[in-house]
Amino acid sequence: MTTHDKKGGTVYVTTASVDEILDLRQQVLRPGKPRESALTDADLMPDTFHLAAHLDDGTLAACATFSTEGLPDTPAMAAFDARGVWRLRKMASAPHVRGQGFGGAVLRAGLDACASRGGRLVWCSGRLAAAGFYRHHGFTAVGDQYTVPGIGRHYHFVHELP
Repeated sequence: MTTHDKKGGTVYVTTASVDEILDLRQQVLRPGKPRESALTDADLMPDTFHLAAHLDDGTLAACATFSTEGLPDTPAMAAFDARGVWRLRKMASAPHVRGQGFGGAVLRAGLDACASRGGRLVWCSGRLAAAGFYRHHGFTAVGDQYTVPGIGRHYHFVHELP
């Protein structure tokens, strides 16, 4: 368990199973679609880990998944070293806690965990609506916008780890 400050207190971030975070993922990232639509092939890979932050009453507030997944094959991503690469996937914060630090705490804990595992770079495919959040946490948009069918406009974001 790691702790991170948030507005008005401390957030406790713990590891979680994919089953524990799947409902929040589906509700935030795949509303109206089946629960299983929020699963990815990477969820069950041996090096994948899932993180969660909860409210004081135990309600899941935010989650994120990190896996060792290579960089996308795009000209802009070719500029980065492909060693020590982790991917952030399926990050979600419950709508009623956004802006309170839960998502940021999960993200920072994940970046720290990737670095402790030898990670040098974390990348993600982020929705345009989340671009400000990623930039605030040290990510840089790389390359052109693109569309994920049925979801919307995205950027690839990267964060180089210390």
